[in-house]
Amino acid sequence: MKLTAQFGIKALQKILALALFVLGASSLVSAQTTGSGAWPTQKPIRLIAVFPPGGSVDQVARILAPALQSELKQNVIVENVGGASGVIGTSAMTRSDPDGYTFAVVFDTHGVNPSLKEKLPYDTIKDIAPVILVGTSPMVLVASKNSGITSFKQLVDQSKAGKKFSYGSIGIGSLGHLAMARLAKQAGFDWNHIPYRGGGPLMQDVLGGQVELAVGSEFLVKPHIESGGVIPLVITTAKRSPALSNVPTISESGFPGFSAPAWWAVLAPGKTPPAVIDAMNKALNKALKNPAVATKFKAQGIEVVGGSPETLRDFIGKQIAIWGKFVIENNIKETAQ
Repeated sequence: MKLTAQFGIKALQKILALALFVLGASSLVSAQTTGSGAWPTQKPIRLIAVFPPGGSVDQVARILAPALQSELKQNVIVENVGGASGVIGTSAMTRSDPDGYTFAVVFDTHGVNPSLKEKLPYDTIKDIAPVILVGTSPMVLVASKNSGITSFKQLVDQSKAGKKFSYGSIGIGSLGHLAMARLAKQAGFDWNHIPYRGGGPLMQDVLGGQVELAVGSEFLVKPHIESGGVIPLVITTAKRSPALSNVPTISESGFPGFSAPAWWAVLAPGKTPPAVIDAMNKALNKALKNPAVATKFKAQGIEVVGGSPETLRDFIGKQIAIWGKFVIENNIKETAQ
């Protein structure tokens, strides 16, 4: 009886050990198959901001990072990879392993670059997976204190009289550049565009008086408006911004129907597993609904959008169609910066 009992116990132990092994192996296979089994526990998540420090993309990324870290229980590191209107940072993201640990925060230039750049180092559709549309915001045309311009009407009157003004944007093909180029064409202004490598350098120069005018997202320029460093002239959306209610729209200032909002989005390498994209999208939607995060974005004039990856895919497609057509029709070309 003792021998039988002892044999029975040993046999049971082997069966249990085998069962645990099979269960573990099954979980491992599942993880390898879906690419999401252990996500995001393996390593920190890299959030590439595709513009230099100091601009709106950098700030959006740094607001999202701690909120995501709280949601995912994993470190989220912001890395600035700027240059070429967001192309260099986006390219770095597409070259990364599609394992769910590298994402990119992009700006509205992402929807223009396919038409502006002669040859991108990635396919905007095939090599990139949309994750979420973070939000949209008015852009604001501001004047340096040294410019002598204090209102949009004064700027229009002097421009019509033949004075040539220079305005800065975050780069050739940025939505700010295209919006002002469209305005200048519609009004017959002879304005000179000065491209910068990001919002930080742009604002430094307009604050210092090196450039007369600058166009940037409300997120970028609002702190400098509040500090009195620059003079707000007009915003690019169809309706006034609640945060800048005294600043008129271009549409109500003699150019009806004018609308060009700035936008931010999160993208992933194209071959990132759908399960990871879905999980990241859910985490980002939760982060965007966090009252502290929503308050920070609202304070900077960003209207949170959120939604599904499909919502972002459709949005980007429309942006490429609208502004790509303008770039081609007006022969806007990239030049050395």
